[in-house]
Order: sequence, then structure tokens, then C-alpha cells
Amino acid sequence: MLFIDYSSAFNTIVPSKLVIKLETLGLDPALCNWVLDFLTGRPQVVRVGNNISTPLILNTGAPQGCVLSPLLYSLFTHDCVATHASNSIIKFADDTTVVGLITNNDETAYREQVRALGVWCQENNLTLNVNKTKEMIVDFRKQQREHPPIHIDGTVVERVASFKFLGIHITDDKLNWSTHTDSIMKKAQQRLFNLRRLKKFGLSPKALTNFYRCTIESILAGCITAWYGNCSAHNRKALQRVVRSAQRITGGKLPALQDTYTIQCHRKAIKIIKDINHPSHCLFTPLSSRRRGQYRCIKAGTERLKNSFYLKAIRLLNSHH
Repeated sequence: MLFIDYSSAFNTIVPSKLVIKLETLGLDPALCNWVLDFLTGRPQVVRVGNNISTPLILNTGAPQGCVLSPLLYSLFTHDCVATHASNSIIKFADDTTVVGLITNNDETAYREQVRALGVWCQENNLTLNVNKTKEMIVDFRKQQREHPPIHIDGTVVERVASFKFLGIHITDDKLNWSTHTDSIMKKAQQRLFNLRRLKKFGLSPKALTNFYRCTIESILAGCITAWYGNCSAHNRKALQRVVRSAQRITGGKLPALQDTYTIQCHRKAIKIIKDINHPSHCLFTPLSSRRRGQYRCIKAGTERLKNSFYLKAIRLLNSHH
């Protein structure tokens, strides 16, 4: 996996190229012209105290903090796609990750994808920040082999054992989730202190519960469908202890993390099934019409796959019918 970092991604959007891509996607010409007018000729000044700098007219980039900027950037990069079936390019706004499946020790397709990404960036006025770009290799084999380093623009990409991706700590230790659970436990325990302080100030149980759900449960349950299934029993017990501590403070019944995980898996599965454009929609294959509401189970050769979200979701869907 190659975790890409761009230098000032939103500030490098070329409006003229963006409009061409929008027209290719079939957007109305009037809307394309509106976007072009919105992104060009924007005056910008710097204020320090009572002093204001000379206005500077900007004709590139998207305004920082604008709700349209992430969408426009996503449309600008929609044509950055994998060129080989064994590779995937995962994009979330300006966070981009190249994932390559290496079989038979053949890394050709993966390395060609990295080179192709570099060429695409040059053609689209995007600069790769090699110093902040990281590579991580997850190898499930008993006998692991050395992998040559990745070079971008003549610079070696640093290889790391752990990386925080969209709030989730991913490690190369066979996707062990201890690093992530330790991190969220530390954050949750810090907020338990605030919860205790609020109780001393005399807040009602309802207000304390709302505080827990907003500041503690949101941390414990963040992307829980991705990691909880393969979380160790030790880590699950440690996380549940945080919930029990919060329950004693609030004085009310709080949902167990296992129940939260089950509910979120079911909700996410329903959402994927309803969205035919979702990349994982094809994994939920309905059985014959005589078994309405049942989905074909995916064969699992390892416990890791058996405990993953998709197999868990299919089992939940089938158990509800």
C-alpha cells in the first residue's frame, strides 16, 4: 500500500482542465461555465491587525473551507484510476492510496501503477510530496521476503510499519488492530475524566449520556465495521471496560460495543445493497427467489476473512430472514 500525500492539493486545481473533465462527465455547459467563473478571478488579501496586503487575483485552486472544494477536487481526480486488475486506487477527497496485490513475487503491475500515477500528477498540475508519502507492506506468508524500495522522482519512499489512514491505525503486522484499539482507548479515557467532572457539576443523567455518545462512543465506534471483527478478545474486553466506566458515571444503560458493531454492520450492508453503484454491491449476491432475502455466503479459508465485515454482514442479513 502506498499512502500518497499531495502538496496543497486543493490549491493546484486548474479550472480550465476541471471544466473539460466536467463536460466529459456530461454536466450542463452553463453549470461548467459557472464553476469556471467561480474559480477564476478571485481576489485574496492578507490581514494582520489593521494592515491589509495588496489584493492578489487567483486563477488556480479552490477556496479553502468552501463546501464545494472537496467535491470539485473529487471530480478533478475522477480519471485517476487503476490500470491493472490487481491494483486499486482508493480516494477520499485529497487522500489517495494505491493498493497492489502482489502474487508470485511479481511486483511489476504495482510499480507500473506508481509510475503511471506520477505521470498523471504531472499532467494534472499535482505535486507528490514524497517526504510525506509512505509505503506499507502487509505480508501474510510465514517466510517473508525483502521488497525493493519504491522511488518517486528519484527519492526513496519511506516504508513504515503503521499508518493512520482516515482515522484508522493500520499496521503491517498481519493487520493486527492493537495499535488502533490502544489509540482510541487512550482518547476515550481522557474524555472519561471530562465526563466525571461534568457529573460533579451536577449535570443530569440525560446530559451525561449525550456527552458520552458525542465524545466517547463516537471514538470507540469510529469505522467499527472495519476493525472490530478481527479485534482480539483482550482488546475487546479493554474497550468494553471503558463503556462500563461510562455507564457507572452516567447512571444509565449504555449499548455494548458488540451490539453497536452488529447494528452498524447490518445498516452498512443494507446501504450497500440499495446502492447499485457501490463497489461492494456485487459481493451481496441474492439466492433463488424461493429464498427471498437470503444472500450467498462467501467461502472463507482464514479466520481473518471469516471475521471480516462482508462475511459478518451476509450472516446478519441471512439471520434476519
